[in-house]
Amino acid sequence: MNALLLKIRRGEGPVFGSLNKLAKAILTANLPQPAVVKPIFRLLYNFHWGIWAVGWRIFTLFWTEPLFRARCVSAGKALRMTSLPHVMGQTQIYVGDNVFIAGKIGIMSGRILDEPKLVIGNNVQIGHLVMITVNKEIVIEDGVCIASETRIADTDGHPRNAEARANLLPPSEDEIKSVRICRKAWIGTGASIQKGVTIGEGAIIGSNSVVVTDVPAYSIAMGNPARVVMKDINVVKAPTESVATR
Repeated sequence: MNALLLKIRRGEGPVFGSLNKLAKAILTANLPQPAVVKPIFRLLYNFHWGIWAVGWRIFTLFWTEPLFRARCVSAGKALRMTSLPHVMGQTQIYVGDNVFIAGKIGIMSGRILDEPKLVIGNNVQIGHLVMITVNKEIVIEDGVCIASETRIADTDGHPRNAEARANLLPPSEDEIKSVRICRKAWIGTGASIQKGVTIGEGAIIGSNSVVVTDVPAYSIAMGNPARVVMKDINVVKAPTESVATR
């Protein structure tokens, strides 16, 4: 069968050449859509996604959210999510009010400490494919926005000592350093927040940045390693007086 399909794809000879043209015609075919039926199909398009959204909301309301709430130590009101977070290990999870998890996220911990703690404050938004590795403590304060594919970890995952790594030992306790993302901070897509880091209040981390040191409040940091490129972004400057008004 594979040899036959390969001959058709190559179009070898008149027979397989005709079959190749027929296959291409089928794969590239489109049904005509007169202007008169376009409003009908547009309505059906909206109906399709409306039914999907309602069905998914019912599924999350009666299945996904109760399961995740049961896994948390505490979870506040108006918790919303589009997919069930995958939690591995013994992480103690505390979730505030009005938290929105917009996609699949992973929360994992190792075998170092008995009760690693993840604290998620109020009005926090977490994007798709975010991975949080917590072996001691990670705190995400109120109003934080975390974009998709962000990585946050309070440990390197493996010990620094080569012999310990070779023997598949976990990092020692002194190699674990808590992470804090302060109020109203914004973490860009694909950023990596490393152990021991504090992201200051209202700070912005650029996409794909690797943060290894503290970031001051209301500043913008980006790059690998991330460096502060702008400070005092929350300061509103007084308008400059124009020449015409003097």
